[in-house]
Amino acid sequence: MNKRDFSSGYFPSSSPLAVEGGIKARSTRGAIGTSWWSGRFIEVLQSFGLGSRLQRGRAYARKGQVISLDVNTAMVTASVQGSRPRPYSVRIGLQAFSQAQWQQIEMALADDAWYVASLLDGNMPEDIERVFETVGLSLFPRGKRDLTMDCNCPDWEVPCKHLAAAFYLLAERFDEDPFRILAWRGRTREQLLGPLEAQRDEDEPAQTDTPLEELLDSFYQSPQQITPRPERLSNSLLIDQLPQVPLKIRSKELNSVLRPIYQRLRDSSDSGAD
Repeated sequence: MNKRDFSSGYFPSSSPLAVEGGIKARSTRGAIGTSWWSGRFIEVLQSFGLGSRLQRGRAYARKGQVISLDVNTAMVTASVQGSRPRPYSVRIGLQAFSQAQWQQIEMALADDAWYVASLLDGNMPEDIERVFETVGLSLFPRGKRDLTMDCNCPDWEVPCKHLAAAFYLLAERFDEDPFRILAWRGRTREQLLGPLEAQRDEDEPAQTDTPLEELLDSFYQSPQQITPRPERLSNSLLIDQLPQVPLKIRSKELNSVLRPIYQRLRDSSDSGAD
């Protein structure tokens, strides 16, 4: 058993007991976590200023010292094997959003078809944090004050290397499934996507099937009246001469999204003519 060295102010270093079948980080060197969301979470850990504890925690994660790791609403629990026979119990708590707060988030997400489509496709939009900020919330913990951390090891510093190891593996869990971040905040994938999918289906116009023989008279006719092209076009861009398309991309009208592209095409054509 290690004894605290009061003259140096820390526990003497010791080697952890080997673990058979422990959870090992996929990353064997360099940074842990490959997605932007796991990177954001690692930034929170690095902001704690752990020094060598951060390095030892990363080594623990890569060596497989974490025996178990579970993500639940508001709480992550882990079992980490140290140098003592009995594994240490680790807990990382983050306040879950209330029902009313989640309703605000869902309304903000539903207002933008881009977020709805991305989430329903299983992707985490890179600027989704902005949606949470618009309702006064933060998806990720802002810092140490937003978290409750506990480990029953003898190290008096929080977070210790066992907590750091759990943090790193948690980041990789977020890589595997970004919806675990939302589950930690109190919404499972099904709970979040169910209302969004229902709202999307409600907003879509009802489709009716008409037999082809009833459409033969109008099958080759344009559903919109086309304005004849004038013999001489004005100096305006072609996109500005077309009717407004009732389609939005990231809350912006399609014509306004395409206008810069048409402008660059005309500019390049004009320069080529010289």
